[in-house]
Amino acid sequence: MIFYFTGTGNSLYAAKELDEDTRSIPRVIRQEKLEFSADSIGIVCPVYGHEMPGMVKEFIRRASFGTDYLFVVLTYGAHHGGAAEIADSFFKSVGKEADYITSIAMVDNFLPAFDMNEQMAMDKHVEEHLDRIRNDIRAKRRGVQKAGLAEKAAHKMYTKMVKNAPETIWAAFQVTDECVGCGICTRVCPAGCIRLEDQHAVHAREGCQACYACVHACPKMAVQFTLPRPEKNPAARYRNEHVTLCELVKANDQTEAGGFSGT
Repeated sequence: MIFYFTGTGNSLYAAKELDEDTRSIPRVIRQEKLEFSADSIGIVCPVYGHEMPGMVKEFIRRASFGTDYLFVVLTYGAHHGGAAEIADSFFKSVGKEADYITSIAMVDNFLPAFDMNEQMAMDKHVEEHLDRIRNDIRAKRRGVQKAGLAEKAAHKMYTKMVKNAPETIWAAFQVTDECVGCGICTRVCPAGCIRLEDQHAVHAREGCQACYACVHACPKMAVQFTLPRPEKNPAARYRNEHVTLCELVKANDQTEAGGFSGT
């Protein structure tokens, strides 16, 4: 049993490769009771700023995991920044403990910093790393991935950069006049932060997970960053090649649920 959170498909693909029983956190978190039992339970999600998304943290905080083996796989693009150790600290802060925490490098979807075409052309040995992780899980290996000096430096640099920034800094989007009101962005948003008004998408920063599903899924590229830093390649967008748009909608659609209200 694996619970996953995904914006552009990387973590969904990883989850599917690691277990047949996959469950979307944005869908499951709607339940009043979050009690689960299985021989092994996993959580697969990306890290933003080297930390798990807020919704994933809320899920972990509320959920009860009846298992002898709880594992976590964190997907990232350029630097994990010691994400496994940071996640381990979070688990302990809420009175829980994960038996195995590791990370895997995949395509980075942060458009202001990376050209998606360049990212997709890189060989990050995803399948090889997934095989290693799969074998670790089958053997119920225990341990938390340690961060080297370079990763610790990357996290230190990041925390210094955002020290005085607002929490919504990475949720700074605008919807341009190119929007045709198709509603795709509203259905791939795991937090229900986008709605249609007069056939035009409107994005609310509050509750936004900064997963960039809306930015990458828009067929007209009408959802764009408003950060001072321009996109590396405004003509490039990304979705994991093994994941369909329908799968993202099925995983994230909150249009009937009223959005995510957690912290």
